[in-house]
Amino acid sequence: MWVYIIRRLLFLPIALMAVSLITFSLGHYGPGDPVRVMMGNKYNEVAAERIRDELGLNRPFFVQYADYMYGFFQGDFGESLRFIGQPVRDLIVPKMWVSAQLSIAAMIISLSIGLPLGFYIAHKQGSWQDPTAVTLSLVLASIPIMVTVPALLWVGCLKTDLIPCSGWGGFFDPRIVVPAITMGIPGVAGLMRLMRASTLDVMGQDFIRTAHSKGLGTVRIDAGHVLRNAVIPIITILAFSLAGLIEGSFIMETIMGIPGVGRFSVESIFNRDYPIILAITLLGAMAFVVANLLADIAYAYVDPRIRYS
Repeated sequence: MWVYIIRRLLFLPIALMAVSLITFSLGHYGPGDPVRVMMGNKYNEVAAERIRDELGLNRPFFVQYADYMYGFFQGDFGESLRFIGQPVRDLIVPKMWVSAQLSIAAMIISLSIGLPLGFYIAHKQGSWQDPTAVTLSLVLASIPIMVTVPALLWVGCLKTDLIPCSGWGGFFDPRIVVPAITMGIPGVAGLMRLMRASTLDVMGQDFIRTAHSKGLGTVRIDAGHVLRNAVIPIITILAFSLAGLIEGSFIMETIMGIPGVGRFSVESIFNRDYPIILAITLLGAMAFVVANLLADIAYAYVDPRIRYS
């Protein structure tokens, strides 16, 4: 196991180098001049050339790339081209934390409802509860955010005045209720269906029939055998959901006025703020690689039959 973990950790810099090289190349050779964006209507060729020299944009490509990656692995993501003099780290880390809090709240809703409901519905196969729950999950998953958010705001904000209409105040602020429910409900539908399918698959295995033939109780079989094996496919989904915590949701953050990283990322793309784009891309790639490693480790603990060499 430890050999496998070390090997995966050694793969992390390689993956980051590949992602960073592609992203850095797109930013360097892509259309648009970041200096022109910085200067706006005050663009002057002489002044622009001086700014390029100061920022090192006239240096060879691989020199710029090596310099950036050296700083990145030291925690220095460079300075924003749009917000002059502002370190990228100071701009994106607070916004990533805001998006992470919102995603955690949505994930709690999805897990606390979707997994138990899917496990329960699997035991009701053949009854009216099964197709009803599956149909309801499909309906909930198909409702777009542009419909859900106004409906929740109409009920919770305009009619009952239970929650504020927009803005952000942190994880324990009432304003997180509407975006958390809106983002969590589609997750409930997906996790419920996945948990149902996984549970039905495990319940049809030979070792479950053997456990019943030995006279074990239903509760003991469900808790010790069915549930433990049914959550194995869920681990992958949860791992990548954790990796996606820092990505944010552009639509939700725009509608609700949440200062998250999703909206900021899109704005940076339109502003051609390449240091911010590159930093968010690399941090996201790092999160997904680490999440994949954590999922593999969790597999071995949930199912002792799984071993890595």
